[in-house]
Amino acid sequence: MAKYKSLFNVEGSIGEVTFYKGEDGFYIRSKGGVSKDRILNDPAFVRTRENNSEFAESATSGKKLRHAITALLIEAKDNRMTSRLTQIMSRVKNADITSARGQRKVSIGINTTDGKNAIKGFEFNNNALLSSVLLEAYSLNTTTGEISMPNFIPAQDLNSPNGSTHVSFNSGFLNLNFNDSVSDLQISPTVNLPINSTLSPITLIPAAPPTGTGTPFYFLKVAFYQEVNGTQYPLKNGTFNALQLIDVL
Repeated sequence: MAKYKSLFNVEGSIGEVTFYKGEDGFYIRSKGGVSKDRILNDPAFVRTRENNSEFAESATSGKKLRHAITALLIEAKDNRMTSRLTQIMSRVKNADITSARGQRKVSIGINTTDGKNAIKGFEFNNNALLSSVLLEAYSLNTTTGEISMPNFIPAQDLNSPNGSTHVSFNSGFLNLNFNDSVSDLQISPTVNLPINSTLSPITLIPAAPPTGTGTPFYFLKVAFYQEVNGTQYPLKNGTFNALQLIDVL
């Protein structure tokens, strides 16, 4: 595989050569490979079809989760979050030990201990891990979704980035059914605090438990701001904001 250097950025195919964009720039490769029709119908490619089917299942399930928590994901994700989540969903799918190969489902795997453990603790922003940002222990009530930190002191219990003057907290309580994509996300009111040495107990309570018959997910988000002339602005477009899936039942 060669990297393409030119005054012009080209994507697509010219003759037997394909130009495409990757994470680190534009690349070039020769055309070729097995035809789509053969992959779909040739018995020799049955394993490939099974792998493709299960990859699609993992990617689609990751998309369902991302869409269900769009309100929390704003300014709290890195640029490889989608691919990382697909990998985790593949591990959840692998926990389905009842379905045939090629037909394993995230909706089944997520109901197992291994499936839950695979996704529990997922960080949506690898640039700001919750355990590195928040230094205070918290408790979670899985019935109500309440998260509490009674002894929280911002200047002491945060690893605050340079330039931040304020911090905000939100909790999220999601019910997601991977089979029919029906979801309900309940988000707590925002708790916004100046980053100082004042004892500031935190209680985050969603308005109500989410409705539905899917899987319960619990999230905690920490976001940093810089106050200028009485107005708080997101610090560096959320680069330092943390969002973690803290538990799943």
